[in-house]
Formats: sequence, C-alpha cells, structure tokens
Amino acid sequence: MGVADLFQFTSAHAHINLIGWVSLAITGVIYHIFPVAGESKLAKIHFWLMMIGVPLLAFSMILFGLGQFGIGGPISGIGGIFIFIGAILFMINIMKNVKEKVITL
Repeated sequence: MGVADLFQFTSAHAHINLIGWVSLAITGVIYHIFPVAGESKLAKIHFWLMMIGVPLLAFSMILFGLGQFGIGGPISGIGGIFIFIGAILFMINIMKNVKEKVITL
C-alpha cells in the first residue's frame, strides 16, 4: 500500500490484522490452554460467527475503499453483528468454562 500510495484500503488492512489475526490468535491460545472452553458448543458457535463475520467486514472495508458505500454498509453491519455476537459468546464461554490453572514453565 505504501509503495503504490494506495491508502484507501488501510481500514481493510487494519481490520484483517486486528480482528482476523490478533483476536483469533488470542482466542486460539486461550482455547488451547483451556481445552474445556475450546471444546464447548459456545466455542464452535464463536468460531463460525467469526469465520463468517471477519470476511464480510473485510470485504465491506474494501468496498468502502472503492467508494461503494451503498452495498458496503449492509455487509459491514452484518459482519460487525456476527463479530460482536461472537465476542460476547467468547466472553460467556470464558466465564463459564475457564477455571484457575497454574501454568508451569
């Protein structure tokens, strides 16, 4: 983006990195450390909501960069709602299934 001076896609880039990679990497580590949480039904629903929501949101950000606000808005809303519900389910799953665990190094 920087070499070509095409900065209209920076929001898509940021959302893909932060929501699509960082947040899912953190949840993956938590689910690995606490397998009871990772194997729950809430974890599976959380996973699929994120797997649908993140691409929808990223695609809408690309549409925004291209100036297509008419179709990008509803897609952004749907993707954002999926991600938000997924995050809420993740928090509920953590509160319900994660117990204190001593990690030895």
